Amino acid sequence: MRHGDLDRDTAFGLKELRRRLQLDENRVPPSILDRTMNLATWNIREFGRRPRTRKSIHYIAEVIRRFDLVALTEVRRNLGDLLQVMKVLPPFWDFVTSDYSGDRAANKERIVYVFDKRVVRFTGLAAEVNAPRKKNSEGRYAPAFTWWRAPYIASFRSGNFDFVIVTVHLRWGSGEAERLVPLKELAKWARKRSKDEHGFDRDILVVGDMNIPSRDSVLFRAIRRHGLRLPRALAELGESEATTNLSRRATYDQILHHATHSDRFTDEAGVLDFFMGDHRPLYPEIETTRDFTYQMSDHLPLWVQLNTWIEDRQLDSTLARFASDS
Repeated sequence: MRHGDLDRDTAFGLKELRRRLQLDENRVPPSILDRTMNLATWNIREFGRRPRTRKSIHYIAEVIRRFDLVALTEVRRNLGDLLQVMKVLPPFWDFVTSDYSGDRAANKERIVYVFDKRVVRFTGLAAEVNAPRKKNSEGRYAPAFTWWRAPYIASFRSGNFDFVIVTVHLRWGSGEAERLVPLKELAKWARKRSKDEHGFDRDILVVGDMNIPSRDSVLFRAIRRHGLRLPRALAELGESEATTNLSRRATYDQILHHATHSDRFTDEAGVLDFFMGDHRPLYPEIETTRDFTYQMSDHLPLWVQLNTWIEDRQLDSTLARFASDS
């Protein structure tokens, strides 16, 4: 990390943040080059709209560096604070960003992938997911609905694992009913791409802030209806352990997948709780939790660890298939 010269208050806060991040309940195991990769999704509240303090830039970088690839949502048009974070991260970190949405209704937001180039390599695909079009009464093809903020796709490679990740920040809207169709359509899109032999890759990860309040919600059933699955380690977390808002009451953020091999995930996953019910040890100068959310966030990172080198298992599967044919 390139923290440079720090004032006493920021140095003290970084020590406290690192202490929190190293607690057993927050432990993110280190990845092993060409063997495992730590993936996270994190909504950083209005990142780029309200200027972060220098302290917050260092805190955010400290959280991001716990992972190898982080899908960031709610990044605004102004990338100034993101670029400051990139200056604090080591020089082998990079990012890929979407363009910002062009109107106020979508808050001029971007989706950004930040990644450690020692572990993860960008492989060329970067695009938005288009809403499906249907022929209308005038005989013209038009979108059947809008995502408001288009999901953003990118392709990466880690170890011998090539994959496509799509990240969404679903609009809250007027209620759950308004979120239902976009989630169903995202699930359909992922299933179709995972079966497309001419697609960029058939390993599909779908992540982001989906504004799903709980696993009992009709919205959670909708996103899983067409074959998207939770990694086993995330599925085994209790409902409260998988919550990503500061009050730990809602499972707004998700990581799901269509994987071509069942062993793509390790038994490691969790939520990185930098808040721990009290912001004051990190920000003694901030009075309210609400003000804290505009410096760090009102969401916590959700993460999972992937196996990125499973050649031995793949060879064993091939040999087992030939054995069964004999």
